[in-house]
Amino acid sequence: MSELAQYYRPFGQTQPPYRFDSYASTVLRSPLQAPIPLPQGLSEISGPRPSPEVRADVDSDLTRQGAGEAIGQRIIVSGRVLDENARPVRRALIEIWQANAAGRYRHPRDLWDAPLDPNFNGAGRALTDDEGRYQFTTVRPGAYPWRNHHNAWRPAHIHFSLFGNAFAQRLVTQMYFPGDELLAFDPIYNAVPDGNARARLVASFDWASTRPGWAHGFVFDIVLRGRDSTPFD
Repeated sequence: MSELAQYYRPFGQTQPPYRFDSYASTVLRSPLQAPIPLPQGLSEISGPRPSPEVRADVDSDLTRQGAGEAIGQRIIVSGRVLDENARPVRRALIEIWQANAAGRYRHPRDLWDAPLDPNFNGAGRALTDDEGRYQFTTVRPGAYPWRNHHNAWRPAHIHFSLFGNAFAQRLVTQMYFPGDELLAFDPIYNAVPDGNARARLVASFDWASTRPGWAHGFVFDIVLRGRDSTPFD
């Protein structure tokens, strides 16, 4: 572990280690030797790029992707994507995926007996604007059990995937909700060593984007690099 720690990212306390024994699957998939860095070449930075033809009125609204409206508490999740100098990252493709309001994914490997929502597929995408801003409309996901340890439950969360100039440039993280009692018991969340960094994974309730009688608003900013970077999977 010490050799890997030396190789690992700058400001390593802000990022989860490759192996965190309480998160059982990392024991099998963590590297046994320091990874070999592969510098990006022309094929990585000029290869296929995410399509700029993302329809914000459809792709970013997960509540209107079926014949009817999705079931659950509507939420509006917005924020900015920034670099280490707080400059906006423009035209970044963000994809999200999540469980439905009952805590179940629309995926054949999710066999939990919570109900599926026929009007919710749990996936959306958006492009950041010139100020690095994005916005999604969705439903608040439910918690769900998993097999990591006895009586294990994942707190409510939304997965975020960010693409750079090409598909080879990708970062993945998770957004959690304030006040969730399950955070204290979740090994994925607690794999991040630094408490301030963990806190950056928790969205803030936002009264300004909350719509009267319709949806709660949450803000989740993403910083790609540096001392204040968002922890990534």
